[in-house]
Amino acid sequence: MSPLGVFGAALLTALAVLTLPRRTTVAARLRLDSLLGARRGSGPARTGVAPERHLPLARRLAAGVGGIACALLVGGVVGVFVGAGLAIALDRGLRRLEPRSVRRRRELLAADLPMAADLLAACLLAGAPLDRAADAVSDVLDGPLAEELADATARIRLGAEPAAVWRSLAFVPAMAPLGRALARAADSGAPLADALVRLADEQRSARRRAAFVAAQKVGVWAAAPLGLCFLPAFVLLGVVPLIVGIAQHIIAPR
Repeated sequence: MSPLGVFGAALLTALAVLTLPRRTTVAARLRLDSLLGARRGSGPARTGVAPERHLPLARRLAAGVGGIACALLVGGVVGVFVGAGLAIALDRGLRRLEPRSVRRRRELLAADLPMAADLLAACLLAGAPLDRAADAVSDVLDGPLAEELADATARIRLGAEPAAVWRSLAFVPAMAPLGRALARAADSGAPLADALVRLADEQRSARRRAAFVAAQKVGVWAAAPLGLCFLPAFVLLGVVPLIVGIAQHIIAPR
């Protein structure tokens, strides 16, 4: 492939990757955290978001390198278009991969959700308003769920509409049931404590079922090495001698 073709492939791949829509969620979250931190007088509220900013750049760089390699391998004008298409496909595929920190955060949210629902119900039954109850629960708990509740109550204090704030929690997959329940209560004014108690029971039951399924998978995977060792031995010691004996009996001269 000529140097001009290589340059064209690199340029087209870079343009294909860099012109894809960029997500501004991280930037918006950092801006909101800085505002909330200034409101509280304690600096940015969320410190675990900033290290994730390098992930989109690394993903796009990997997609671009893969596209250029494909363009060089195929060659010609076809290689340029194939490389650009592969770069876009790699970027979209890598975007769906869940980083370890995101998976850990989701697991912590799911683990703390039943306790948070019970504590919210207890505060509401004691007569506290919803925002004060969520603020108290965020002070008691520790982890990402406490951060989400603290940010929600801070936004309400800053003047955001409570129903919209609670509804935004539903966009966090692990907190979707809690966010929907809080939003419904804020919209309609319906009693919330009983719904939160039911939600806590349902989440605990779901976690028990998930743990049971995971334990069953562990049993299957634990038996896999035994099968990998047993099956070849069975074939070599049981099946192969039988086939060899039958073959010798058939081929042997009479």
